[in-house]
Order: sequence, then structure tokens, then C-alpha cells
Amino acid sequence: MDLVIMFVLALLTVVSGSPTVTIRPEAQPNATQQMLKKAVIFGQQTVAVGTEAPGDVMATGELNPSHYPAQRAAKVVQHYLNTRYGSPYRVFGLHKVHSGHAEDVAESGRKYLLKISVQEFLRETVKNCTAEVFFPKGEKQASPEVRASCDELLQIDSKAQDEALYQRYKMNQSLVSAEYLPDSHGNMDPDMKPFWHLGIVAASFVMLSESNEKTLYNTAQVAQVTQLETENDQLKFNYDILLHDMVSQEIMHWKVLFTWSPSEGVKVLQKEQLPRCHCGRLPNKN
Repeated sequence: MDLVIMFVLALLTVVSGSPTVTIRPEAQPNATQQMLKKAVIFGQQTVAVGTEAPGDVMATGELNPSHYPAQRAAKVVQHYLNTRYGSPYRVFGLHKVHSGHAEDVAESGRKYLLKISVQEFLRETVKNCTAEVFFPKGEKQASPEVRASCDELLQIDSKAQDEALYQRYKMNQSLVSAEYLPDSHGNMDPDMKPFWHLGIVAASFVMLSESNEKTLYNTAQVAQVTQLETENDQLKFNYDILLHDMVSQEIMHWKVLFTWSPSEGVKVLQKEQLPRCHCGRLPNKN
């Protein structure tokens, strides 16, 4: 059976309101499983993966664009673009893999050459990209190396929206605090959507460093976001983020400390993987 996971995009709506919002999940015994089953994972896209065995990642030559090897490599390009160019009002996702080619590079690793289309979610803009992804070999996992050409996509301008958000929360007397973005039904306060998008960007740093030929990561949920005092004109945040590995179906819990400003982008200061949650519901921070 094809493994088909549908992801629903939450379009950004900007409204005025309190900067401090707490969103709690409903008391359901299997909220995490229901969230994944219903595919209410916002900011992601439809991915159809072929019927080959998940562990079969060593194919060379021309690749089936819908199968795991091509999809995994293309997902890494998505994470790379978000770490380089993502913001609260500019978030990228893989739209489609058009073609892929894999080859072994001596004893050092494997290289993937890809033609893909990438979507900027907030504007539903889709543009073509070419990319090269190299997965190094070795006893200790090293981050994949990415080169991507997406000139038309990067012309999308979010500077005015980013600057307005920055000025609003830089001078705010009440620091942002929120939980469960989105909740188990995919809902969140519209005022918090830029912070969900910022969580996807911050999570992309983790997903890029942790990705290999046996993983396929998405951001499942921001379990908690806490704004800290502004330092050196940089907004500072602590995020608890849940990642979903579509291959193993595991939910992984990471804590990420980072700064953001329109001029500097996201800068990750610390990241730590927390014990995995094997319970049947979303974490309850109360």
C-alpha cells in the first residue's frame, strides 16, 4: 500500500490581539495519533511515497521521483532553504520531485541531483529549483551538504511584514507565551501563526543536521514557545518542538534556543533532543 500522508496548509491571517496566548489540547487519550492520522500538520504539503521498502535507500542512477530516496533528498533541500531564507512570513516546502539521480562518490558518500518544485506556503507560490544533496559517510553522522538554485522563489519579499512583527514584539511589555501550535485539531490563534512559522524555520536547523538517507522529517507541532528578553536588538525565544519522522513514525522532542530579527534571520544558540514521548497524547505543560 502506498504510504500517503496529507498535510494541510494553514494560510496566514494577521489580526490584532493579545500577544500572550495559551492554547491547550482537548483531553483526548490518543491526541498525537489522531493528529497524525488526520494529517493536521500545518505548514507542510502532500507527499506520496512509493511502495519500495523504507530501508532501501541505496539505489543509484535515475530515481523514481515518488519513492523514498528522491523524496528524502528533496526534503533536505526544503530544510536548507528554510534555514537560509525562512522567516515568520516566508516558509518553504517541497511541492514535487520532478526527477532525481543518485551516485556514489568514491568512499566518501552519496550525491543526489534533483529537479524539484518548491512552494512558498503563505502566498501559495510554486517555483522550480535544481539542487545537489551530498550525504557523507562515516561512523559519526555528519549533516548533509546542499547546493540549490531557486532564484525566482527567493524573489518573494516579506521584509515589510517581518519588520512590522519585529517592531511590535521588540518593544512589547508582555512577552509571548503559547502552547500547542497547532492543537490536536490543527487550530491556533491567528496572532500566533507567525510564531508557528518561526518554529518551522527553527526546526529546520534541527531537521537539516539530523537528516540522512533513512529519515524524512516534518515539523509536527510547537509544543511551547516562550519569548525571552530582547538581546542586542534580537528577539530571543525558547521553543519546544515536536518532529515527525515519516519513515519510523516516531515523534521526536527538541528544545531550541534561538534569536531572530529581519536583518539577521534565525540564529540557533542551543538545541537539545529531549526524551521521546511514548505516551498517547500531546505533552501537557500544566
